[in-house]
This record gives sequence, C-alpha cells and structure tokens, in this order.
Amino acid sequence: MGLTNSSTGLKALDSNPQTKRKNSDDIVIALAGNPNVGKSTVFNGLTGMNQHTGNWPGKTVASADGICVTENNRYVLVDIPGTYSLMAHSVEEEVARNYLCFGEPDAVIVVCDATCLERNLNLVLQTIEISKNVIVCVNLMDEAKRKKIKINLNLLSKKLSVPVISTIAHKKSSLKNLTDMLDKVISKEISVNPLKIEYPEVIESAIKNIQQCLMGYNLKNLDSRWLSLKLLDDDQSLIKEVHNYLGFDLLKKKDIKKVVNESKEHLNKNNIDTDKLKDMVVSVIVKKSENICDGVITYEKKNYSSVDRNFDKILTSKYIGYPIMLLMLMVIFWLTITGANYPSAILSDFLFWIQDRLTDIFIYFNAPDWLHGALVLGVYRVLAWVVSVMLPPMAIFFPLFTLLEDSGYLPRVAYNLDKPFKCCSACGKQSLTMCMGFGCNAAGVVGCRIIDSPRERLLAILTNNFVPCNGRFPTIITILTMFFVGSSVGIKSSLLSSILLTLVILLGILTTFAVTKILSRTILKGVPSSYTLELPPYRKPQVGKVIIRSIFDRTLFVLGRAAAVAAPAGLVIWLMANITVGEANLLTHVSEFLDPFAKIMGLDGVILMAFILGFPANEIVIPIIIMTYLAKGTIVGIESVSEMKDVFLQNGWTWLTAVNTIIFSLMHWPCSTTLITIKKETGGFKWAALSAVIPTVLGITFCIIITAIAKIFI
Repeated sequence: MGLTNSSTGLKALDSNPQTKRKNSDDIVIALAGNPNVGKSTVFNGLTGMNQHTGNWPGKTVASADGICVTENNRYVLVDIPGTYSLMAHSVEEEVARNYLCFGEPDAVIVVCDATCLERNLNLVLQTIEISKNVIVCVNLMDEAKRKKIKINLNLLSKKLSVPVISTIAHKKSSLKNLTDMLDKVISKEISVNPLKIEYPEVIESAIKNIQQCLMGYNLKNLDSRWLSLKLLDDDQSLIKEVHNYLGFDLLKKKDIKKVVNESKEHLNKNNIDTDKLKDMVVSVIVKKSENICDGVITYEKKNYSSVDRNFDKILTSKYIGYPIMLLMLMVIFWLTITGANYPSAILSDFLFWIQDRLTDIFIYFNAPDWLHGALVLGVYRVLAWVVSVMLPPMAIFFPLFTLLEDSGYLPRVAYNLDKPFKCCSACGKQSLTMCMGFGCNAAGVVGCRIIDSPRERLLAILTNNFVPCNGRFPTIITILTMFFVGSSVGIKSSLLSSILLTLVILLGILTTFAVTKILSRTILKGVPSSYTLELPPYRKPQVGKVIIRSIFDRTLFVLGRAAAVAAPAGLVIWLMANITVGEANLLTHVSEFLDPFAKIMGLDGVILMAFILGFPANEIVIPIIIMTYLAKGTIVGIESVSEMKDVFLQNGWTWLTAVNTIIFSLMHWPCSTTLITIKKETGGFKWAALSAVIPTVLGITFCIIITAIAKIFI
C-alpha cells in the first residue's frame, strides 16, 4: 500500500493491464500469498525493472506483471493481490480468486511466511483445489531462524504433494532455487499431484453427484470437483464469473440444475444449509492445515513472539500509543526540516546557475526578450524553484516514512487509529490512506482502493486533503519559521519548528475526524464495516533498498509530477506579471479584486491570488507572494528568512496574517493532480467538486472566525 510509482502514476488509473502472453513462448505464472509475506519482494527480485502496472479490468485494484527469464524459459509473472482466502469477501480477494480460476496461469507460486506457516497454508490448500501446478515458496526463513522456528520442508512437500522451496526474498541469490524448481515443474521433469482435501461423507457424496453430471460439458481449465463444491455453496458472484468464463449458464442446463437442487436437498435433510456448508468447508481446511503442520514445524523457543508482543503492549497502548505516534511524527519532521536546509540551498544555487547559462544562450542567439522571459524567467525559473524546494525534504521524508513501514510500525499506527475512525462511522483502513496523504494527497486517494465499502471509500477520498502533503509543507514551515520560531539556526529552533508543525498536522487530523463524522451522518450515512488488520512482525529495515526505492520510485516520481504542472504554471504566472493593463499588471489587478474578501479572512488579495495560482503545485505559493509584493516580473528568491519576513511585514503582515495563511494552506482545494485522480477514482466530477468545496469552505470559515475573535479581544 505504499506510495509508489505504480500507486500514483497514470498507469495506476489504467483499466486494462497487459497480463497476457506477449510472445507465444511466454509462460504465465501467478504469484499469490497472504499480505505481509514478502510476495512483492519475491516479485521484484524475480522481475527487476521489467514490470508493468495498472488496474485489473473493471476493478480499482492495482495489478503488476513482469518478465523473469531463466536459462530455459521466459516467464510472465503476475502479482495478484494479497489475500487470506479465496472465499471472496473483498475486492482484492475477488480479484485474486478470479485470476487463479479464470486467468489460466500455467502455474501458481504461493508465497508463505515461515513464522506463521499454519495460517498461510489455508490459502495453499484453497489454491491446490483450483490449480494443479502449484509451488509453495516458504519465505522469511531468516526471520524463522531468528525466532528459532524449524521447518521440515521435505516433510511439508510430502504432505502437500507439491514442491516446496525456502527463500529469503531480500537476498536475490536465494530465489535461484525457486526459478530452478519452476523450470522443472513447467518441463514436467517433476510431476505435481496435489493432495485431495476430503470433506465429510455427506458433502463428498453431493460433490460426486454434481461432478459426474459436469463431465459431459467443456469446463475449459476449471476443476470439476472444485466447481461442484462452489455450485453447492451458492456463491452468486463466483457463479456469475463462471458463466462469463464458460460462455453459458450452467444452472440453466436442466440436468445440472436438477442434480444441484437434489444435492442441496440431500444436504438440507442432514441439517446442512448454505451457511453451515461454508462453515464446514472452512473448518476442514483449517483442521487440515493444523494436521499438515504437525511434525513439520518445531518451535525451539515457545515464546518466540514475546519480544514483539511486549513492544505491541507499549506501541498500541491506549495510554502511551498515541503520544509515541505524535513523538515519532515530530521526529520525522524535525529530521526533514533540519536535514533539508543545506541541500536545498546548494541545489537552488546550482539550478539558478543553469538559468544564467540559459540566459547567456538566449543572448548569444539574439532571442527576443519576451521569449527569454517566458521560457527562462517563467517556465524554467518556477520549475527550478519547485525542484529546489521539494526535492531535499522529499528525499528525506519518503525514506524515513518507508523505514517505518518496513519495520512494521505503520500497521500499528493504523491499529491505534482504528477506534477513532470507527467512532466517526468510517473504516479503520482510512488511517493508512491518511498516512499516505502526507507524502502525496493523490497517492492517498488512490490508496483508498483498499477500502471495500463504497461509502467508506468516498469518506476517505473526500477528507484525504486535510492532511498536508509534501507540496504544502514548504509554505507552512516557512511561515512558522518567520513568525513563530525566528531566523536563528540550531537544534532549539528546528525542534520548535517540528513541534509547531506537528500541532498543525494534528489540527488537520482532528479536522479529518470531524468532517468524516459530519459526512457519515449526512450525505454518506451508514454503519462502519469491520476489517482484518494483521500486525506483521517487527523487522530490521533494509536501509539501502529503502533509500533507493524511496528516491527513485517515490521521490523522483512525485517530483516529476509536480514539475510537469509547475512548468505551464510558470508560463501563466510570467504572463500575468508582465502583461500590463493600464498602469498595473494582471497580478496587481487580480489581487486588488480579491483584496476586500481576503481582508475578511485576515489575509490580503496577494495571498489569496497566490493560492489560486498555486493550484497546479502548492510549492509556488510563497514565491508568487514575494514576486507580487516586490512588483517583479518573475519569481524572486530570497535566501534569508529575516529578509523575507521584512518584505511580508512591509506589506502589512502580522501574526494573525501568518496564522490565517497557515490555516488556509492546511484547508483549501486539492492540487490539480489530486482532483484529476479523485475524478477518475469516483467516476465523475460531482465528488471531485465536493472534495474541493469542503476544505475550501471550512478554511474560509476558520479564517473568518479567527480574524473576528482576534479583532474583538486584541
């Protein structure tokens, strides 16, 4: 669920991923597994950069396929959504089940967690009922060793009657055994004949009757025994998919319909209705998993998870869990603020040095002033400003955030925030999408796909903008530093900045709760759904991989997105600053027009105009304000915070102006990329418009109230 290229790019909105064979010799392999078993690590290790991302057809669930080439074969690996079961209760489970059933993969690799193998075997047993060519990949063997858990892989393979391979996915060399086994299975050098799951006699009798009737029909690649069971348990969504796959309705065939009804009546006579049948099937699978693990797994240390549980008692405590969360957030922001200053200055100097060289080129070719102004002082200068402001903090923030995710702490945050969201009649998963919004609100919106309920998904989408993204941090931090921290440099000032920034973010989170509550009682009424959240074991983060992945797959991508919209915005800003009507340019005219209303909000027309022009990229709000105050024709950089403050004070700024600007930065319309994403995710302009109106109205209201109170008492 992390913020990645695939989760935020245009491909994330693709509705038709290419998971089919690209060449006639391609062999399609499905990669299945529970969440948090290292499935994505296995996928990335096998495919490298040869990946394609998109959505499953008709579903807003991220997909990925990639190419893996061995000495003998070329494989197309399809990374299906992580799922605990193929008895679909969510969109992810439905997609996983449908691909295994109807996607016709040549083989399935089921990735399991060595530290909780028994639970993972439930998915393995369900998979071997569907597919014959199954390989079990027992991952995280290093974690099992650390916890003194021993697994007899040979015995496990014998009991399952399928190949079993152990891996440590983050060590790419360990994946060689997996690809070798895959080659052997595909070449039929090793024959796979998975065990048959035996159900109670009364169920077996019903399955057999339907199975015999189905023998006269072309079922393509569907297993007749599995299909017979599914016709009995009356899973309507699955039956519909079966009909679509086969091209005809099985239950409209008189002989099939007759035998299915007779089998159901036979079960009813034995007090087995549809619900009880499903419970019995699940019970058999769970019991079978337990029996298989008997003798396979040895726990040398009975309390192997005691360390994790002791940490959980602290980090998920209702008394100290929340303070630790806030402290962790404050530390991340402190490191980001402190660490970004010097790299940002160096990068700015470099980029504006390039600007000077571009100017030299234009002068050399005697280019017209307007062309130089539009392209260099407009497009490039705004672009350089956005890059120098955004890149350093993102290069620090994203790796730190990913380290929390990689260590296993982020799911604990979701656990802590589950209850507050439930009190707001929302889903606890919204806490995860909210966390994603700190990096990029567009990514947070896409992340809302993990929420099954359409109502709760809309709640999360409409309120995601209340947590400030990386584009709004520069504005908030700059104003906090100027008016409430001071220009002095040191641990004390950076720590104070972090505390104040954390308080601002806390206000955003509380506003998220409040707005969610209001929406859930008005236009989006409903009862909160429950969900299963697995707390993965605490792990030592892979620092090197985290840094590389965060910078190249997250930081640079989000930066590219911002740059793409900042460039045309730079042109518009330059035109408005240099086109004169009467005695003033367009910027002045617009700011004067907005000024009366802005004054009511405790702002001025220049500030409000800057937010409007910052619609493509929030990073350029402060530069536009400075440019307009100084009556310059292009974006102006001021290196000193004290000099910037002097400019603001000369133009009527007070502490009240600073507070209102921070509030409005926190609560106003989403950026253009986020709105486009909302429109595509919700399928229309209505919800995108509402997602812009709600924070804007709230921001204006807050500013007006704060200003009115200040005028009364001060």
